[in-house]
Amino acid sequence: MKLSNLLPLAATAGASCIRGTSLLPRAADGLVAINSYNYTNLGGPLTWYGLNNETNAACSQGKHQSPIDIVTAEIDYVPTGSLKFNIPATTAAKFENLGSGLEVVLTNGTLSVGNSTQYKLAQFHFHTPSEHRINEEYFPLESHFVFEDSESNIAVVGFVFQLSETGVSFPLFDAVFAHIDDITAPGTFTETGPLDFTGLTAHLDSHGIYQYDGSLTTPPCSEGVAWYLSTEPLPLNVQSYNKVKQILKFNSRYTQNALGADNLLEVAAHELY
Repeated sequence: MKLSNLLPLAATAGASCIRGTSLLPRAADGLVAINSYNYTNLGGPLTWYGLNNETNAACSQGKHQSPIDIVTAEIDYVPTGSLKFNIPATTAAKFENLGSGLEVVLTNGTLSVGNSTQYKLAQFHFHTPSEHRINEEYFPLESHFVFEDSESNIAVVGFVFQLSETGVSFPLFDAVFAHIDDITAPGTFTETGPLDFTGLTAHLDSHGIYQYDGSLTTPPCSEGVAWYLSTEPLPLNVQSYNKVKQILKFNSRYTQNALGADNLLEVAAHELY
């Protein structure tokens, strides 16, 4: 999330998710602002709290932090047909390299869960390797579609990817990654070609969906985020994966403690001292 229309979110749920960067303003010359945090050394998740110990307190003290290891025998599932994921096809969308990740800016989609308030799409982005694990198994790539409602509540629909053994890949993401060579440098952006989300909606509708309440996975790690993750991985060919990995490098927050349990950083600090 980073669009100007999400700026109010920075004051409430915090920098944005699940990657936080979309809330940052664009530079006057049209380049994209780069995040101040990262995933390694002193900019990584262990020190996010120290970047701003007031706004980022949840990063080290929150007890419902994301990502988690999804234990399929224990996690809740979305009731069949209660989640409505709708993103109309578009002729093009802005594709940005934010330094900490790759993001597609798109605001014409909606998400409804049961009879609850409708969420509006803000953007979708990628993490490698996957941030969530399923029964302790990680995946090569994960995509998060970030939605916000009129009261600045956040919901995220996530998909993990598995490398295809036959070379098959999901057409929507082929269309996105076809333009990745244009944004190899942090702070740059390009446009995708046409994007059709029909297949992704059909995939989500035809498989189970995990659900839980967690947090943003980037500073300020704000809690109260509604997570929905497809139980079935999407296929990704090796060529596309290697291109994405070369740019993203490593941009995943480590697995957090079980929901409701003490923050791992608090546990570690107690053991240390």
